[in-house]
Amino acid sequence: QLKLVESGGGLVQPGGSLRLSCTASSDTFGNYAAGWFRQAPGKERECVASISSSGASTYIPNSALGRFAISRDNDKYSIYLQMNNIQPEDTAVYYCAAGRSSYYPLEIPRLVDSWGQGTQVTVSS
Repeated sequence: QLKLVESGGGLVQPGGSLRLSCTASSDTFGNYAAGWFRQAPGKERECVASISSSGASTYIPNSALGRFAISRDNDKYSIYLQMNNIQPEDTAVYYCAAGRSSYYPLEIPRLVDSWGQGTQVTVSS
């Protein structure tokens, strides 16, 4: 398993933008598919973006399509989530995730091998 550390969460106004970062502990990170999940109180954990091990392919579900973008820099063992036009329903704890490259698009939690500790994103005016 990888150790994943997120950063960049916080309080943002509706319509604003936020960029989350996640850095892995190992130079093998480039061998893993990776992604971002979120979990709001009382709701199931859901994928909001994922990226293949090489970064050539990305997956964005309908709930985030057109607003969220994912990228990675394997030289820095990192992935990023750019969130634009953030809305109150985006309030949740956001988790970085990694899994086997063959599990891409890594869209369900049971495919994830490694989780970060989570970072809170709160959308409020």
